[in-house]
Amino acid sequence: MILVLALSSAAPLPATPVRAPLGVWHRWAALRETPGPRCFAVAQPLRRDGSTDRRGGYALVAARQGAARAPSVRFRLSRLRGAGAPLTLVIGERRFALVGDGAEARAADAATDRAIVGAMRGGSVMTLATLDAPGRALADTYPLAGAATAIDAAQLGCARR
Repeated sequence: MILVLALSSAAPLPATPVRAPLGVWHRWAALRETPGPRCFAVAQPLRRDGSTDRRGGYALVAARQGAARAPSVRFRLSRLRGAGAPLTLVIGERRFALVGDGAEARAADAATDRAIVGAMRGGSVMTLATLDAPGRALADTYPLAGAATAIDAAQLGCARR
């Protein structure tokens, strides 16, 4: 009886997110995560030799619903950023100042998110540049082929029906 009471009073375990692929286009994937649901397009940076950099960095464009419906952009750096080092995203001729901590970067506001996603749709490559903790140059580069389709798939994958 004591065991039954202990089990019945235990708090439920939090649900582990389940990710389902919505599709893959070149080096970009669109995923739907539940519970939520949350949908996003994601890619890993490239190494100089063109292979995938698997140190944990990524670019993520999260779908948003509601009145704004504007996707938001977020990055995880492949190495820790140096304290106070500027974060600059370069897409073609456009440069965007980002904000973040030692491991992540994001647009400062919704207008910058919209401008970045627009530039991604027309660009061929984007590079997030900063300095790492020891002061060496850090440049995470992402090809943009397939990005627009993955962003659209993520937006549609979580659209309210």
